[in-house]
Amino acid sequence: MSKKVSAVGKAAKNVSKVVHPPYMRLTIPAGEAAAGPPLGPQLGQSDRTFDIKTTMPPSTYFLKMAAGIKKGAMKPAQEIAGKVSLKHIYEIAKIKSQDEAFDMVPMEEICRSVIGTAHSCGIQVVKEIKPEEYGKFLQERKEIVAQQEKELEEQRQAKMLRL
Repeated sequence: MSKKVSAVGKAAKNVSKVVHPPYMRLTIPAGEAAAGPPLGPQLGQSDRTFDIKTTMPPSTYFLKMAAGIKKGAMKPAQEIAGKVSLKHIYEIAKIKSQDEAFDMVPMEEICRSVIGTAHSCGIQVVKEIKPEEYGKFLQERKEIVAQQEKELEEQRQAKMLRL
């Protein structure tokens, strides 16, 4: 009996602590990082040291702010959620060029990347935007979004009734 107990004790001593990889990539909303699980134990190193690198928000954030919309298109290839000018694209690319990911990348490539992101969000890139026309467009877009949300809610309710 004592041999079994001593074997269990030796096995417990040989169990090592979990070693996490040295790098972790996270996107945490501002003000929502907490020291509790699951984030806290992952961040704490065995020697209590850490390095934090912050980056700019994603391109979609800047594009939606420039277009004046809250969310992108539900069907990006079929509908237009907003419009931005080439000046907006250049300014967003200038901001994104400060990120470590775009280090040593030409400005033209960053602009193309931002334009691609805009298209995937359903945002149209134009040379110039006339404020009056864009105001009308945004009003029409609000009505379309309200109708889409109503249809989605009806689908959710129908699905709940089936369950």
